[in-house]
Amino acid sequence: MLEIRPSCENCNEELPFNSEEAMICTFECTYCKNCVENILRHVCPNCGGNFEKRPIRPEALLKKYPVSQKVVHKPVDVEAHLKRIGLK
Repeated sequence: MLEIRPSCENCNEELPFNSEEAMICTFECTYCKNCVENILRHVCPNCGGNFEKRPIRPEALLKKYPVSQKVVHKPVDVEAHLKRIGLK
């Protein structure tokens, strides 16, 4: 079951359960679309994997399967990330 984390790990932008801007990697690292495209260059800084659009949990399931309240805010060292993925 996906956690559906509430915000972007890099910029801390709110990403509610129904956000069209939420992106996740295979380990559920959660970032906003802007950070994924413009800062991370589609490479997760934690695992090195790619990102996909996070699915939207239907509202009817929220009571039985609530979304996570866990905020993970770890701003990315952009220069180190770009160097690690060979873009700097």
